[in-house]
Amino acid sequence: MIEALELIQSNLPWLLPFLAFVFGAIVGSFLNVCIYRIPAGHSVVMPGSTCACGQRIAFYHNIPVLSWILLRGRAACCEVSFSFRYPLVECLTGLLFAVCWIQLAPVPALLGMFFVSILICATFIDLDHMIIPDRFSIGGMVAGVLLAVAFPSLHAVEATVPVLARLESGLTAITGVLVGSGLVYWISVLGEVVFRKPAMGEGDVKFVGCIGAFCGWQGAVFSMFGGALIGTLFLLPWLAIERLRRHFADDSVDDDGFAGQVPFGPMLAAAGVLYYLGCSQFVDAYFSGVADLLAGALQDY
Repeated sequence: MIEALELIQSNLPWLLPFLAFVFGAIVGSFLNVCIYRIPAGHSVVMPGSTCACGQRIAFYHNIPVLSWILLRGRAACCEVSFSFRYPLVECLTGLLFAVCWIQLAPVPALLGMFFVSILICATFIDLDHMIIPDRFSIGGMVAGVLLAVAFPSLHAVEATVPVLARLESGLTAITGVLVGSGLVYWISVLGEVVFRKPAMGEGDVKFVGCIGAFCGWQGAVFSMFGGALIGTLFLLPWLAIERLRRHFADDSVDDDGFAGQVPFGPMLAAAGVLYYLGCSQFVDAYFSGVADLLAGALQDY
């Protein structure tokens, strides 16, 4: 199987990434269903896709990305416009799946596609409802640990004895869960003491644990502080624009209320994706360098 993929890759280097994108766009279409229905407590299987007017959507009008373009963003049955969110999620999922395939070996790439799907669902649900459902946080933790045991390559573990490789990979995932969730928990506790209001939600604590299961403790720590940096880079301009908009609209500005409505989950997810898809070697090298410095300092002491 691996030899066949390598043969295809050598002769048609664009084909497998393209197929990964197509597969990702199809998965993204299903993720749109999950993002809409799970917070509402509805089944993601039944009924099939329906328009806001109640009409069932024909399969040829439900082609990921293309249907939105061909229909110009309007439903075929009633011509009511539907959100750009749908093709956005499909394109984002497809692109991340393609990057997974390009950047990683086949098994970590497929596991990364599953991880990315969890992060995308959690991100858009958090943006809409300020919650991260347990099926993505706790469920992601459990899935990450089980996949680490089943596929040690998730954490790049190699050993001559398969059982030892599975054990080491599983322990790496469990350590990531404990370090990630524990770090966010104590930051949340200290933030509540200092600012006298909740600094982060319980969902963020569990969500970083999920990221740690797939990325190890280094990825969990990176998602926390990298997510904060990403949030700062994007949030400060957004806050400035919103302040100006409200000022010129002669609207009252409640800074605490506005800032308190910004979810942290999407920033954690963005940092988790960055770590999994390319930053891991740099982050791990940094932590290794810090550990060596500390070890040298202790020896000198």
